[in-house]
Amino acid sequence: MLKGIPPVLSPELLKVLAEMGHGDTIVIGDANFAAASMARDSILVRCDGVRATEIMDAILTLMPLDTFVEDPVLIMDKEARDADLECPVWDEFKEIVARHDERGAEACAMIPRGKFYTMAKNAYCVVATTETAFYACSILQKGCL
Repeated sequence: MLKGIPPVLSPELLKVLAEMGHGDTIVIGDANFAAASMARDSILVRCDGVRATEIMDAILTLMPLDTFVEDPVLIMDKEARDADLECPVWDEFKEIVARHDERGAEACAMIPRGKFYTMAKNAYCVVATTETAFYACSILQKGCL
């Protein structure tokens, strides 16, 4: 046991966070996200029973966000056909980021689903959660201490 480590962070995920360097990205996928296929050329970490918001908060407790980029947190945007779908998880993501980064919600940007998938394929790690909220996927870019 270690002090100050959020319990949702497995030893495997802690190792990944330690190995990541400045500019590396980590994807947090919801239950519908194609995590295994996106992680074919990277690392897949399963976080079953954990919400995307929980794992984001835990990761940001330890990992600084990149200050060299305007938007170190990217959130998957809705498809046009889902325009009327409410996504309250996005507000939760922004609140979490605001607790951990002085830029607040300004550190977050929405990106189209297709671009999100392209970027996810190049991530250092993909975290698969069992989040059931729609469009609850994000990409975090690691910064420096």
